Amino acid sequence: MVLYCMAISTLPSVATGYPISLFYQQFPQNTIKPTIDTCSYLSNFQIGTSETSSNLSSTYNKSFIDYPIGKELSLDVYSEKISNYCKKGCIDKAMSCISEMQAMGIIPNLFCYSCLIEALGGVGRTLEVEMVFQEMIFLGIRPNVGVFNVLLRGFLRKGLYELANRAIRVMEELGVGKIQETYEIYLDYYVSARRLSDTWWVIGDMKKKGYRLNSFAYSRVIELYRDNGMWKKAIEIVGEIGDMGIPLDKRIYNSIIDTFGKYGELGEALEVFAKMRREGVVPDIVTWNSLIKWHCKAGNYMKALDLFTEMQDQGLYPDPKIFMILISQLADRGKWGLLTEYFENMKRRGQKKSGAVYAVLVDIYGQYGRFQGAEDCISALRAEGVKMSSNIYSVMANAYAQQGLCEETVKVLQIMEAEGIEPNLIMLNILINAFGIAGRHFEALSVYHHILESGISPDVVTYTTLMKAFIRAKKFNKVPELYQQMESAGCTPDRKAREMLQIALMHFEPI
Repeated sequence: MVLYCMAISTLPSVATGYPISLFYQQFPQNTIKPTIDTCSYLSNFQIGTSETSSNLSSTYNKSFIDYPIGKELSLDVYSEKISNYCKKGCIDKAMSCISEMQAMGIIPNLFCYSCLIEALGGVGRTLEVEMVFQEMIFLGIRPNVGVFNVLLRGFLRKGLYELANRAIRVMEELGVGKIQETYEIYLDYYVSARRLSDTWWVIGDMKKKGYRLNSFAYSRVIELYRDNGMWKKAIEIVGEIGDMGIPLDKRIYNSIIDTFGKYGELGEALEVFAKMRREGVVPDIVTWNSLIKWHCKAGNYMKALDLFTEMQDQGLYPDPKIFMILISQLADRGKWGLLTEYFENMKRRGQKKSGAVYAVLVDIYGQYGRFQGAEDCISALRAEGVKMSSNIYSVMANAYAQQGLCEETVKVLQIMEAEGIEPNLIMLNILINAFGIAGRHFEALSVYHHILESGISPDVVTYTTLMKAFIRAKKFNKVPELYQQMESAGCTPDRKAREMLQIALMHFEPI
């Protein structure tokens, strides 16, 4: 088996997400393009480990041991094995299986590649997703719409808008038609990125193709109005939904509750919450998160803590994001006694892992002082059996960013990337925020330039966070420029962006 791992060193960072065509350019013209074997060992390269040829051989042969003795290594056996590995999150083993199949002359089928692409996309390993996809095309395997949807979701989750559009063009060339899920993936991205005109284009195209707007689409429309300051219009949509006979489900209820909460209408939010439960719709973690967050931000932290307790009474595992909200709000008010009391309640409930995340976040906010930095905090979580995920890494990075601890924020991103989790736009926005809070606007601007150079499309959060950094640094003349760039990128400025522009214009003196 021929490996091209040495050539990977000339690649840009995995976080850049450059198109695979740029990857191919790293090889001489007479060199065979990299195969799936390259993908199989890419994760080893990413975390900085050096494998000798004997180690690679051991890694390669190890997976053969897992097969039942006497069972023929057929395409069906491999397909089942790859599927099981992907379901369990053992993606590198699944990729090794693909390599073994090719070494034995067995061509992987669409099912094998679909499982692998979905698993890689789920953990944000978009560069490897692109490589596997190119391998499919090279072998003449025609991807179905499900594979394309996984590609689109992975690319857009990371903000790789141009790469997603390229995948759409390939769909059209192959004659693979879009389905409702395809439109909803774009709708989700456009609303999150505050791209108002693009959102309406998708909705219009859906109606033109005969796709009826479902609860997901309507919930995103409500959020779109909410984020553009038209919360009353958002509530009117609810009446329209009722007139069409579409039942209000969990998604729509969550959007309505969040809309009321964002604009300080907490009484109405609680009324909708009560109606939701009367209708037999069970609140999920998103519902509780929203109620707790907006009560905290309104200064009603006692109600927020009551909701936090009630959520646990319902058997829901606390989301680290909830800890972040509670700790940041109560810490600002010096309510450490309340935090300790509720932490003790959690321990009595037997929520050991959740309590470990809580303790680390409190430590970051400077209450305990038991840990030195990001590495110690992550080690402490692992010692308690907490499985590190992109969600927990994001919450930790955000906690450091809120304290202006730039180096520790960067360290969390480095550790995360070393484990094969590619930093996405959310993480890079957090880094901009960390530099902005620390008054290091040059570094914040350099992260923004890195986002652009990486092919990632900035969203409204990127622009508003950077504008805030400029205002803190009294670089008011930079804010209108950035505001124009935001509009040119197709992002519709939200209320916060417009407020910051007004602040900058009040202080702006032409040079």
